Amino acid sequence: MSAVRSLQSIRPGDQSVWLNSILKGDCVAALNALPDKCVDLIFADPPYNLQLEGELHRPDQSKVDAVNDHWDQFDSFEAYDAFTRAWLLAARRVLKPGGTIWVIGSYHNIFRVGAKMQDLGYWILNDVIWRKTNPMPNFRGRRFQNAHETLIWAAKDQKDKGYTFNYEAMKAANDDVQMRSDWLFPICTGAERLKDDNGEKVHPTQKPEALLARILMASTKPGDIVLDPFFGSGTTGAVAKRLGRNFVGVEREDSYIDAATARIAAVQPLELNELSTLTGKRAEPRVAFVSLIDSGLITPGTTLYDSRKRWSAKVRADGTIATAEMAGSIHKVGATVQGLDACNGWTFWHYERAGGLTAIDELRRIARLSVEQAGG
Repeated sequence: MSAVRSLQSIRPGDQSVWLNSILKGDCVAALNALPDKCVDLIFADPPYNLQLEGELHRPDQSKVDAVNDHWDQFDSFEAYDAFTRAWLLAARRVLKPGGTIWVIGSYHNIFRVGAKMQDLGYWILNDVIWRKTNPMPNFRGRRFQNAHETLIWAAKDQKDKGYTFNYEAMKAANDDVQMRSDWLFPICTGAERLKDDNGEKVHPTQKPEALLARILMASTKPGDIVLDPFFGSGTTGAVAKRLGRNFVGVEREDSYIDAATARIAAVQPLELNELSTLTGKRAEPRVAFVSLIDSGLITPGTTLYDSRKRWSAKVRADGTIATAEMAGSIHKVGATVQGLDACNGWTFWHYERAGGLTAIDELRRIARLSVEQAGG
């Protein structure tokens, strides 16, 4: 069960106080109470500043259940911009190097949020369109139907290249085709929509769990810490718990905190074997050819061949290989003997073993396993 913490109880040096907890209070004050560089991912669903004036009715004059809560009301665009800058600045401080942030919004606010993000040094990686299968109609018939929301995915700064992106997992989940930046999900309805004792929505803008699951599976690893500074009904916390991630939420409304606490307590985490993320070569530890020599997997003087023994080269002690005409890396020599611009030396060169030829990539696989085991 998630704990609810007051801001006064937070001790930045004691992670157990705030991890997997809901911090009650203003988002900027809560973020300022957390330690530097403490979270791996931020998902933010800030107020959209919808600027609604009066009630909205359908053609039959029935009232539309629109967002008119006090937390979505700002005196001016300038006031909204100041609020946006304050929470984005506080969020950037707590984001780890290699961490990323997702912000969701509509046309009312997302362009202003994106500009502030760039002003503060965030580096935008993608804008993702959440296309709704069941959007609310435009009742007045004076505009196109608003059928999507926009998510901005950004790194902490331009130089931060070590962020998590589970490319292979996303591609495999998309029938082995690259995952696109337009996602199709229904809005939150049915049993997933939280209701109060009167059958009314607990939160007017509750996001579907499928959307948060896509975000967490794409850009986090099991055990990562996910921060949601506008926690609302707790979708981020519920999905994080189910997917084996940690969370910290910030919320100031008691009714939302109560609903989120009960919701998260009911979540059953998936088993560890169900949380494994498919990875590709880029996610594996880098192994240099010379490390095979250092570890004794191959010795200087060993002769390497291509798969058909048309070319051969000798392994040298410095991690290069040499033919009668030239010396260089396994890649450069492989390319040169074939008259090509490039070559993957790991799969091109082979060594003799038990009367046959085995690609040196097999030795790299063994070296990688040693690196991973040494890393715990």
